[in-house]
Amino acid sequence: MSSITTADGTEIFYKDWGTGQPIVFSHGWPLSADDWDTQLLFFLRQGYRVIAHDRRGHGRSSQTGHGHDMDHYADDLAALTEHLDLRDAVHVGHSTGGGEVVHHIARHGEDRVAKAAILSAVPPLMVQTEDNPGGLPKSVFDDLQAQLAANRSEFYRALPAGPFYGFNRPGVEPSEAIIQNWWRQGMMGGAKAHYDGIVAFSQTDFTEDLRKITVPVLVMHGDDDQIVPYADSAPLSAELLQNGTLKTYAGFPHGMPTTQAETINADLLEFIRS
Repeated sequence: MSSITTADGTEIFYKDWGTGQPIVFSHGWPLSADDWDTQLLFFLRQGYRVIAHDRRGHGRSSQTGHGHDMDHYADDLAALTEHLDLRDAVHVGHSTGGGEVVHHIARHGEDRVAKAAILSAVPPLMVQTEDNPGGLPKSVFDDLQAQLAANRSEFYRALPAGPFYGFNRPGVEPSEAIIQNWWRQGMMGGAKAHYDGIVAFSQTDFTEDLRKITVPVLVMHGDDDQIVPYADSAPLSAELLQNGTLKTYAGFPHGMPTTQAETINADLLEFIRS
């Protein structure tokens, strides 16, 4: 397996396929690089070099007990891009991965970055505060942690079977294979990383990160996202970005890169080529 070891001794697994302009994919909580397989194969066929890593504590990376915060996530991504000497890279992040991408670019600069795309992403800020009254109450995220701690296996079955992919919506036919693949990826990772990760994705304020970024950023979000509500995320992120473009998808769920891959891949390709 391909991996790097970070400055604090954490082993980060990654996939690196093909040649050409690099596209770097950052996955959502609590999944792994495998969640991008459809995109990796699609863009590989289009002549790109595709890279995806397992975030620390996720997938095949070290189940370390520390560092499950956006600073470490961004630094791990920077270590990977430096190790592979990536230039003119396009960064694509889904959900928590969108936050990772935004924080990475703001924290480590744009020298190696050409463009970015954030899909169903957590920025600017998920939790409700005085400055973010449209956010979700902290009790929502406390409940997620409680469910994870009580029975992670059952929790990781219910989430993809319901709101993550919109399989709880009338007329939507659930895919057992997609549900099981989500569960498989989630259970590969570490419970401590996933527990702490809920705080990382919900309480990190990316407002200043978004304001710093000057490269083109495509903000893609479904308006039926039941995990990261649309109104308090995508439009606000696009407004904060200096060079942001908002693309809204009517009726698409949080997990749209999987359930709506054909549409998402085509739009990403158009953005990258433009």
